[in-house]
Amino acid sequence: MADLRYRRVVVKVSGEGFGGEAGFGIDHAAVRGIADTARGVAELGVELAIVVGGGNILRGETFSKSGVDRTTADYMGMVATILNALALQDQLEKLGTVTRVLSSLHVGEVAEPYIRRRAMRHLEKGRVVILAAGTGNPHFTTDTAAALRAVEIRAELLVKATNVDGVYSSDPAKDPKAKKYDRLTYLDVLNQNLRVMDHTAITLCREQGLPVCVLNLRESGALGRAIRGERVGTLIVPPEEGGERRGRR
Repeated sequence: MADLRYRRVVVKVSGEGFGGEAGFGIDHAAVRGIADTARGVAELGVELAIVVGGGNILRGETFSKSGVDRTTADYMGMVATILNALALQDQLEKLGTVTRVLSSLHVGEVAEPYIRRRAMRHLEKGRVVILAAGTGNPHFTTDTAAALRAVEIRAELLVKATNVDGVYSSDPAKDPKAKKYDRLTYLDVLNQNLRVMDHTAITLCREQGLPVCVLNLRESGALGRAIRGERVGTLIVPPEEGGERRGRR
């Protein structure tokens, strides 16, 4: 087994990650890339759970603005995450990785129901667990679902996989002076209203002392380096671990 700092990890993959360059629909090459990365991490001996978003198909909060009832729209978004979960399972199993899809909505023909102890048992057996349908409740984001599941299954690290290489003081695509933070505390994120995860998710991580790493999943080897404890992306930790914030242009 590789020299790992974290041995049980939850990775949140946004729906946009499944949509490729367009960010919409399910892009075969993008899903294959996620699967390749997940397989590589699992082969290190990491107990890996992946929480998938559904924004590439439908985002409940946005869809509700078109006039659809918000609760209905959120349930539609949960169904979208199940589609992504099945697409990822298909690609992982084609690579020879044993997986299980666990859903917070009951879709027994295609996924097991999410049960905490069952999820932990699958991880102990070396299976990659793909978690779909968020928390199973409307008005909660998949970020919150990822934080909740990570706490429930006793993960040692929560990874927020994005299309940027960490947390910045402002949008680096719009502000050339934006600074990237190597380390932050939970309060830094909340007080500065940094767009990392929603407040419910980051507050839950803070209460449980669960470290969060924000990184670019498309960056080769980034996830593996983070799990080994190497500096990659932005690490969000309790104050005693955060130290002085370091930013670079």
